[in-house]
Amino acid sequence: MKQEYQYTILIPLDLQMFAKEGPGGEKTEDATSKKLKDVRKEGSVAKSREIVTAATLFALYFCLRFAVGFIGRQLIKGFSTFYTLIPRYTQDGVDVAGVSYLLLRGILSVALIIAPFLLVGLIVSFYGNSLQFKFQITTKPLQPKFNKLNPISGFKRIFSLNTVIELLKSIVKIVFITYIAYGVFKEHVDEIYLLYDMSVNQCLLLMYDIVLELLLKICFLFVFIAAADFMYQRWKFKEDNKMTKQEVKDEFKNQEGDPKVKGQQRQRMQQASMRRMMSAIPEADVVITNPTHFAVALSYQSGKSQAPVVVAKGADFLAGRIKEIAKEHNVDIVENKPLARMLYYNVELDAEIPPELYQAVAEVLAYVYQLHNKVS
Repeated sequence: MKQEYQYTILIPLDLQMFAKEGPGGEKTEDATSKKLKDVRKEGSVAKSREIVTAATLFALYFCLRFAVGFIGRQLIKGFSTFYTLIPRYTQDGVDVAGVSYLLLRGILSVALIIAPFLLVGLIVSFYGNSLQFKFQITTKPLQPKFNKLNPISGFKRIFSLNTVIELLKSIVKIVFITYIAYGVFKEHVDEIYLLYDMSVNQCLLLMYDIVLELLLKICFLFVFIAAADFMYQRWKFKEDNKMTKQEVKDEFKNQEGDPKVKGQQRQRMQQASMRRMMSAIPEADVVITNPTHFAVALSYQSGKSQAPVVVAKGADFLAGRIKEIAKEHNVDIVENKPLARMLYYNVELDAEIPPELYQAVAEVLAYVYQLHNKVS
């Protein structure tokens, strides 16, 4: 009887390989203002090229609609000038200089017609982009990035979701433009069949009307495409710049400083303030207590301050320490529960007492001065 043996092979797997976002965790947090500023400096913004395309098409439509007279006059003038000059430069034979001059005049005539359209297109493109985001000059997008030479990264960009979306947009635009063009020509097919019976001016006017109608419908198509693409680009920009919880924490540490370091700095500052406060007690005129919970040391130097100044204050253990130092340096300690409580809660360290406490403090100081045979 054959015995069957089963073998178990253990293969160690690093589950981190399957994590999309790496060891920092999943990117679930919205980008902080600092992250958005850094991304903006890199030249990355949420913008839709379809908005610029739609605006440019509308500009072209209005230019054709209101500048057709200018275009017609310039074409007639250009043809007239061009054909008038031909005999002048060809009557003695074809001359290279003459032909060059004729071509130059023809190019200038066409350029004069096209120039206003190019200028309008440039202005519309500039404002179409600048209205989507705040204008900022940066040279970082022009800097060479060697990671773009990586073929693996190139293949990832080619087969990325963004490439698929752009392909789908192009297909949708081609399909709808074809459908619109078919509809427009179908409406005018009867008129198109009669073109051979029309004069040149009638043919031009018919073609002009058909082109304007087609262009206007394509403009409205691109308005809807631009609106949808703009919302998609905003959403994509937000998703692409999301951060992990660890990235948010690291950024906060970099901006605000490490909490541990800040805590140590705060502790050192408190210790320095405590030492300075304790060193001021021997120079105080009086320490007012309640007597166990609060202790406040006052000092008054005529000419330097308008009112007595709180040079030290503390509660519980610190109050006891203030009284010990006061006793060591023969500073008078006066028990006054309400006044000690009022001074502790209402007067900051190294600050003068408020006017409403003048009378109560003056009585205490007068009592101290009387003990030492001082004149207030």
